[in-house]
Amino acid sequence: MTTSLPDAAPLPNTRSPECPFDPPAELAGLREKHPVSPMAFPDGHVGWLVTTHALVRAVLSDPRFSARAELLHFPVPGPTATAKPRPAPPGIFTQTDPPEHTRYRHLLTGQFTVRRMRGLTERVQEIASDHLDAMERHGPPVDLMRSFALPIPSLVICELLGVPYSDRESFQEHSTALMRLDNSPQEMFAAYNALRDFMGKLVLAKRAKPTDDLLSGLTTSGLTDEELTNIGFTLLGAGHETTANMLSLGAFALLRHPDQLAVLRADPGGIDQAVEELLRYLSIIPCTVRVALEDVELGGQTIKAGQTVTLSVPAANRDPQRFADPDSLDLRRSASGHVAFGHGIHQCIGQQLARVEMRVGYAALFERFPTLRLAVAPEEVPLRDDMLIYGVHSLPVTWDATLRDGDV
Repeated sequence: MTTSLPDAAPLPNTRSPECPFDPPAELAGLREKHPVSPMAFPDGHVGWLVTTHALVRAVLSDPRFSARAELLHFPVPGPTATAKPRPAPPGIFTQTDPPEHTRYRHLLTGQFTVRRMRGLTERVQEIASDHLDAMERHGPPVDLMRSFALPIPSLVICELLGVPYSDRESFQEHSTALMRLDNSPQEMFAAYNALRDFMGKLVLAKRAKPTDDLLSGLTTSGLTDEELTNIGFTLLGAGHETTANMLSLGAFALLRHPDQLAVLRADPGGIDQAVEELLRYLSIIPCTVRVALEDVELGGQTIKAGQTVTLSVPAANRDPQRFADPDSLDLRRSASGHVAFGHGIHQCIGQQLARVEMRVGYAALFERFPTLRLAVAPEEVPLRDDMLIYGVHSLPVTWDATLRDGDV
């Protein structure tokens, strides 16, 4: 391995328009030659970028690396990238360490058991079927993002948390504003405060009159109103943004890989494996970050205490040392071990719910519309290059409309 390190550079984030599903090309070169390389952060901090699967998992499972918000430097240019780091508000469990993180995680784990999430399958199927019915009544073309990919996880997380679905347009608008990298700090904070105010009022309503939902269930757990508000805020945002973009970008990828779509259609029972491969291949979360609490040797480099380490999820999931022919979409491969949901104690708590929504969503969509195809040229699909979570802003699709039994 080359010993001389490259100069610190920003996180690569430019994707090739010829293949919108591939990570930035520079990541592969760094992974091969400098798996732990100096990285320049927007606020001037010089930290590190980690690009191999083994080292990303090592950092995520090492207690010498912290997730605490007040210690981290933000790796992507954005509205608050140069702001001084501050402690996470109470309840934002994703940006805490044990024992605080353990307390929150223990309370939430019981709400997101594999059994409970799989028990939601029938309800997710109903929701998916309703939206496919609406698409069919509308007729082609439609925007798959707005008609199918976004409503399904939004409605599911609303029902799970006890959020009135009638408020979805408002929270989706504010949630999108939080993800935009080109918004001003004022616009971002306005969206943040609007979502917190909305969730705060909902928490008070649940305390006064509990219903059969996750948020109501947590009102007796000893959490403060502020903690409940921030937990609800976190789950609401994470519960629809990521899955919506996986459903839409995954559909785009399958339509652009007809051989793999044929594999899925020929073997519907392979949907679980297909979902894992799409998660690996697409890796819509560009990175996660940790900070060294002490000097740590990693991949031949010394990470100094206080330095922020950026972990490239797409680079790790395309690592040829872990996945054979990693740049190919192969629904027959076993993609177990990917880090699309993270790894270690902070691994995504809602991952089983996301899997249910993707399994149901992909299967139902391509069964209902066997002639589904893009309604525009592939290069005309607007990509979310300007967002924290990668995906598409819209996905225009069409199909050969036919009358169903009973239609007039």
